[in-house]
Parts: sequence; C-alpha cells; structure tokens
Amino acid sequence: MDFTLITYHKLLDSLLSRDYSFQTYAEFLETPAPRAIILRHDVEAKYPNALAFARIQHKKNLRGSYYFRFLPDHFNTVIIREIAAMGHEIGYHYDDLSQCKGNYEQAIARFEKNLATLREIAEVKTICMEGAPLSKYDNRNLWKKYNYQDFGIIGEPYFDMDFSKVLYLTDTGRRWDGKGSVRDKVGNRQSAVSSQQSAVLIQNSTFHSTFDIIAAANSSLLPDQIMFTFHPQRWTDKPLPWVRELCFQNIKNIAKRFVLRFKD
Repeated sequence: MDFTLITYHKLLDSLLSRDYSFQTYAEFLETPAPRAIILRHDVEAKYPNALAFARIQHKKNLRGSYYFRFLPDHFNTVIIREIAAMGHEIGYHYDDLSQCKGNYEQAIARFEKNLATLREIAEVKTICMEGAPLSKYDNRNLWKKYNYQDFGIIGEPYFDMDFSKVLYLTDTGRRWDGKGSVRDKVGNRQSAVSSQQSAVLIQNSTFHSTFDIIAAANSSLLPDQIMFTFHPQRWTDKPLPWVRELCFQNIKNIAKRFVLRFKD
C-alpha cells in the first residue's frame, strides 16, 4: 500500500542501495555532491508525522530539510527542536502573501516575524513557498518586491535550483506525476534524466506511485541528482487516518482541477 511508513522505508532503502549522498538543501547549495538526494518536507499540519519521518531518517544516518508553515493550533516548537537536534535542516514554509490576501507590506512583515520566531528554535538558511493552490495569490511573487537574501536566506528551491540538472519529484496531490500540482511545478520534470535513462521514463510518461520510483531506483534508472518533496501528513500506517487523507486529497484534487481549468 502506498503512502505508508513501510513504503517510505522501502523508498529510502532503494535509494541507499544506489550509493547516493543525502544532503540537506542548504548543503547542496553550498557543496553539491555529484550523486545527491535532497529529502525535502513541507510540514503544514500533523507535526508528529514529520517527526516520524525525521526519526526514520536519523536511524538510517540520513538528514533531510523540514520546512514548517505557521498554522493556528499546529505550530509545535518541541517537535521542531527535536527534529533539529537530529541534525535535520529547519526552514520556513512561507505562505505570507496568500495569507495576507496580496498585501505586500503586511506579507513581508509577517514573513520577518515568522522567520524570527523559527530562528529562536533553530538555524534557518533556506525557505520554500507554500503553493496555496486555491488562492489567487502566488507566494513567490513576494520576491518581486523584496529580496529574501536581505533576511540571511541563501536559497529558495523555486528560484535557486537548476532543475535542468536536478530531477524534481513531489508527492503533491498524493501522486508523483505532477498532475495534482497547481503551483508546485518546475517545468520539464524529466530534463535531468540522461539520454540512456530518458527512453524508459518518457515511455512511462512520469512516475505515479512510490513503487514506480522504487522500481526505477532498483533498475538504476534514476538520475544523479534528485530533490524529493514529501508532505508528511499524507504518510501513515494507521488505517483510519490513511483513508481519511486519501478521501480528503481526492476532494482537494477535484478542486485543483477546477482551478487549473479556470486559469487556462
């Protein structure tokens, strides 16, 4: 069954068997390994799920990047500190422009306040936007008026990653083929795949399930550099939460399709 911690273990083990270096996003920006995996996590709710991911990685001597969104009744400093203590990178999953309904002055003030709050818990060197698929405001547009480097930030994936060289895979929409994404897109998703590998992957169009990625890894069909984005709230071994998340995501995907049709 997909989107369980059992499946997540299998994914990590398949990648470990291919001799990749696992780097945080900040480490990759500073000194990218020739064969690198970046495990990025967008944490919006269910912080205990993110903690479970962090513990699994820690037991395998891996480190990931965890980006936390500020939501009422969800922000948990204890869990963030525990994840940071394991050596994982902490970042800000910013949603300020959509939360402030397009008001740039309010948005940048909120960004600065939330970033300062997060930095009281752990070092923060990178950020990544929250897609806000049902909002008309794209959070990345905040940087058309301001510069995140002025806040001591060294990178934001949608601006500072060369995705012609790094394959981007995200579980947005509870699938890996990108069809559940409104804004979580980086252009040609297969551009990082070598010519030898591309025939197989293009034939399969894109990955749909986690098992497709595991099979590709086991067959040495993945490129040398990959950024994964996980939403930990989608991953659980508990039957009831698993079914609840499946139903919720299916409803959300329908709403996203309407948004995409409206935009087209």
